[in-house]
Amino acid sequence: MQYCVGFPMASSATTVVSVDGPLLEQVLDATFTIWHEELSRAAYGRWWSAQLRTPWGRTHLKRRGLVTGTTVLASAKEYHLTAVLDGATIGVLGIGAVFTQPGHRGRGYARDLIERLLDDAKRDGTSAALLFSEIGADYYERIGFVTIPTSDCLLRVADPPSRGAPAMLVRAGDDRDLPAIAALGRAQAHAFRFHLDRDPDFIHYAIARKRLLAGLGRPGARELHFFVAEEGASAVAYAALTVAGRDWVLEEFGDRDPSCARVGAILQTLVAREPAERRPVIRGRLPAKLTPPQVSIVEAHPAAEVMMIRPLASTLPAIREDDVLYWHADVF
Repeated sequence: MQYCVGFPMASSATTVVSVDGPLLEQVLDATFTIWHEELSRAAYGRWWSAQLRTPWGRTHLKRRGLVTGTTVLASAKEYHLTAVLDGATIGVLGIGAVFTQPGHRGRGYARDLIERLLDDAKRDGTSAALLFSEIGADYYERIGFVTIPTSDCLLRVADPPSRGAPAMLVRAGDDRDLPAIAALGRAQAHAFRFHLDRDPDFIHYAIARKRLLAGLGRPGARELHFFVAEEGASAVAYAALTVAGRDWVLEEFGDRDPSCARVGAILQTLVAREPAERRPVIRGRLPAKLTPPQVSIVEAHPAAEVMMIRPLASTLPAIREDDVLYWHADVF
């Protein structure tokens, strides 16, 4: 997610630092106004701190700031990701929450910060940079990013053939399931030219981030539902959804079965838990080739957060929407 204004290049009398302590409070105070996620200011700060305490967050996530003295001019989150493009493993710099502090806009500070982060990543051997823009593509196209088309979908889950939930064992997922989930995720990712390499720590981070958001918010406002289907005590399919009343977001899923029929059955089971209620509205990013037979796309439209990539080491081939496996849970 990005929010920045202005394009002229900034003054050179600035430095880029890791943002913590009083500098972090400056950033959180300002970014809270637009990215609070319905949290209190105190909970918003705890949400960020808790992400840094996850095994993946400790080594792959930080906040960086362009500063002069003790004043933050612009800031961004920095994600150190591993991805696969056309079968080759590459390092990817994720850039999120780009923000120019009020009172310092229109002077090119955000662009200066981004270019410095990209230069550092290139020197470290990182192959590409990735971001999601809430302000459209034009600004980032002017600094070398290109759009990867993605869609947000409204989904419908078919009723099971007989009344009630499908006859399958569905239980709450937990950390012991993560290695199996990572393995089945990598297997289903082979059909896509571009995807993140999601190891158990990264999957734990993605689910924990959503779970923390739910836990720190207003009681009952939202929940993170993480369910698995198992065979022989091993997870063979899973689904994670953010639930806010009857509004559901399908964050991610996986299935050892290429048809994803078990995922469809999990969704049918969750819908059938409250048969007297009106059907939930389910939205999400549904990757091509991974549509469960029980799920249909009612409508699709370009994602509000535009996915964009910039090569750092060499040119990148064009990436189409059908080439990409990228979960809603992984948008930053």
